[in-house]
Amino acid sequence: MQYDVVALGEPLIEFNQVGGISGDYKLGHGGDTSNAVIAAARQGARTGYVTALGADAFGDAFIDLWKTEGVDTSAIIRDRDAHTGVYFVSHGPGGHVFSYLRAGSAAGRLGPEKLPKSYIASAKFLHLSGISQAISAAACDAAFAAIDVAREAGTKVSFDTNLRLKLWPLARARAVIHATIPLCDLILPSLEDATALTGLERPDAIADFYLGLGVPLVVLKMGADGVLLATGDGRSRIVGRTVATVDATGAGDTFDGAFLSGLARGAAPLEAAHYANAAAALSTCGYGAVAPIPTRAEVLQYLAQEDVE
Repeated sequence: MQYDVVALGEPLIEFNQVGGISGDYKLGHGGDTSNAVIAAARQGARTGYVTALGADAFGDAFIDLWKTEGVDTSAIIRDRDAHTGVYFVSHGPGGHVFSYLRAGSAAGRLGPEKLPKSYIASAKFLHLSGISQAISAAACDAAFAAIDVAREAGTKVSFDTNLRLKLWPLARARAVIHATIPLCDLILPSLEDATALTGLERPDAIADFYLGLGVPLVVLKMGADGVLLATGDGRSRIVGRTVATVDATGAGDTFDGAFLSGLARGAAPLEAAHYANAAAALSTCGYGAVAPIPTRAEVLQYLAQEDVE
């Protein structure tokens, strides 16, 4: 079977604070590339995931989730000597704050020797992120090995910087991420990440920098300010969408999955980005990383209503 999108990374059980600073925590699922592949699946893409989970109840919960969402789980490893990672999201005046219990997780122990190479080679797109590289040396090596497998097979490589300075120092993150970008077919950084990594603030200057590293397509996510698409032939801007936002957790991941699903269907990058911009906006209208991710029908309905208005 050929998959549209296969993602690699670390899934995390999520405890997300609901109802403000004094609110209770709601159990959910997270992990950037897991969120992205679920988003792609909800848009109708054929998807699969590559990771390792603990042989624990949280690992079982992820298997159930992915099967429910239509994400193939046949390449996932269960590690009896490690746990499934966990994170907490709290909310306050400054936005959402993440706290992690992930050291020694099963996904962090997944090295290159355990990669399902033929599985990765079967995909149209391999999607991974800076978090996939930051959680451990073994995971970083696995990410680079997966990219090598994809490039050799003709699978396109999609990369989201997803900078997390709690996981590694900026200098190391910059070195690894900027060594990864020339190996990719497209990158999906946020403006915040790109500013920290490059020291640049203007979106066009950031696009120039990354194109200069050799990646053919830069999709710069700018939150409420929309999206900038840049190639060597030109660039386009997409304005942000106004919705009743309550929690932006996972919005960038939703964009990634929706964008890749569009490319896999044969859409041009600009069309795929317009669609993904709407999907990401809708994903902020509920709490948690996964529950609010819209389906393709919901995104199309939203776009149709916007056209009428």
